Amino acid sequence: MLIRGVALLAACYVIGQLIGETLGRLLHIDANVGGVGFAMLLLILSQNWLEQRGRFHLEMQEGVLFWSKMYLPVIVAMSATQNAKLALSSGLVALLAGVVPVFVCLAIMPLIAKLNPKPE
Repeated sequence: MLIRGVALLAACYVIGQLIGETLGRLLHIDANVGGVGFAMLLLILSQNWLEQRGRFHLEMQEGVLFWSKMYLPVIVAMSATQNAKLALSSGLVALLAGVVPVFVCLAIMPLIAKLNPKPE
């Protein structure tokens, strides 16, 4: 079961990287655009889907948790290989990739607050 958790994580990572590479090519950027982010979203969605069907067992969760402990060091290593100066000089895409999600989150927060009833 532990190997199934690692396999789920690996599958999500590979699919996320493919989505990121494809998105980069569609935007005419010679880079992966959000591959790790897509992988994490896929992992969350697939884990939720498996939990709802009673197929995400404790041993499977341990395989995912093992690599989740490694997530921060891997992200730091990946960001160290990126060229921030080149990204900023390449155009507006790098700036928009940071600014747009922040404004979208700020715009959605009041809507989420209205959907969540206040406890009385």
